[in-house]
Amino acid sequence: MKGRGNTEDWPNLNRYHNENAALKPAAQKEKRIVFMGDSITEFWSTVHPEFFIGQSYVNRGISGQTTPQMLLRFRADVIALRPNIVIIHAGVNDIAGNTGTMTTEMIRDNIFSMIELANSHDIKVILGSVLPAYDFPWRPNQDPIEKITALNEILKNYAKKNDIVYLDYYSAMADERKGLKSEFSNDGVHPNKAGYQVMMPLAEKAIAMTLLKK
Repeated sequence: MKGRGNTEDWPNLNRYHNENAALKPAAQKEKRIVFMGDSITEFWSTVHPEFFIGQSYVNRGISGQTTPQMLLRFRADVIALRPNIVIIHAGVNDIAGNTGTMTTEMIRDNIFSMIELANSHDIKVILGSVLPAYDFPWRPNQDPIEKITALNEILKNYAKKNDIVYLDYYSAMADERKGLKSEFSNDGVHPNKAGYQVMMPLAEKAIAMTLLKK
């Protein structure tokens, strides 16, 4: 899950600049949903594009990104698009150390800051769990299981306390080793089509529940 960013545009604000400029305002009764995340989000549109067809779903995932990068582009890639809901799915690349060592508290604070930005602009939030991973093929021997478990517990508790829908991909996709089930991935981290087919109804249910909230 190596990133596409560079030192000149570290948060990769240019990745969706043209798409954002071309995106028309949502229709009066349209419920726009922005998916904010890393490669697991980005690749959903190519591996399982059927999920997005005919829907007001806007994919703003960028491969390799960590939460500080997402936080920096949150205004351009979420707030400026005026969605009803943002699904925040982040943290695995922080745990892998893609942009340097990150503590669980650092990851937590960046995600919470994105939530606070969304709340201040009347955008409802769905908080996605980190997917299970036994190891990272691009950064092996990181022993991520304990960190993923701890971060997901923090996110789950925060969501419950703040009346946010917690989108629990983890429980549906973890194997007995607390890694990603082999039938759902080809590399132990990124979902294949079968993996996204598991994620799809979970996301749809979370969206429906969130739209019902006042």
